[in-house]
Amino acid sequence: MMSTDLDQAPETSVAGATAGSAQAFEETGPSVAPLRPPRAKASLTLLIALTALSFVADAVSKAWVKSELAGVEPGAHGVRHMELLKGHLVLILAQNPGGAWSFLRTLPDSLRRPFFLVVSAAAMVFIVAVYRRIDREQIGMKIGLPLALGGAAGNLADRVRYGWVVDFIDVFIMQRGRELHWPTFNVADMAIVVGVSLMVLDMLFRRRTPPGTDDASKSEPCPSSTQ
Repeated sequence: MMSTDLDQAPETSVAGATAGSAQAFEETGPSVAPLRPPRAKASLTLLIALTALSFVADAVSKAWVKSELAGVEPGAHGVRHMELLKGHLVLILAQNPGGAWSFLRTLPDSLRRPFFLVVSAAAMVFIVAVYRRIDREQIGMKIGLPLALGGAAGNLADRVRYGWVVDFIDVFIMQRGRELHWPTFNVADMAIVVGVSLMVLDMLFRRRTPPGTDDASKSEPCPSSTQ
């Protein structure tokens, strides 16, 4: 009887230790970080709406300028124009066969027109591809990309239809009796500039965000459950 009790004692001790370890493990639980749900992507509806808004605003403004400011002033006073701010801002119809700041304006039409058509179309495809990858929290990107897309589409429509872009906003200053003009632009150009500016601000803001801020929740262990 003595030997039987001694033989059973180690088995009882091992079983008790094992059960105690399992119970302790269940009480504390492993320190596993919670899985973070994937971020929601930017809305395609917003992309379509802002792109359409900037495109339509550009098209309407160009149509108005072509109907109101085309031709010359009665009495041979020069081309028609509308002065909005004396000595600084005038609306005047201009045909720009080149790019921004008349880039490649002197290039033959057989080379210039296909070049700008391809570049504009490629830029639009790139903008859409980038938009599909951004998060909903990226305010600057999700607003700036559609604005730039609508502006690019507006200027592309001009190149397809006319072979040149309709510009009409003329900003200048008077210095020593001379007019110093900024290159004439349009609403599409304004949408592109605003869109790119918003994108740059968005990227700078995200770059200045302290590293690990977005992943702070990943480093926090799960709270222990209590019985």
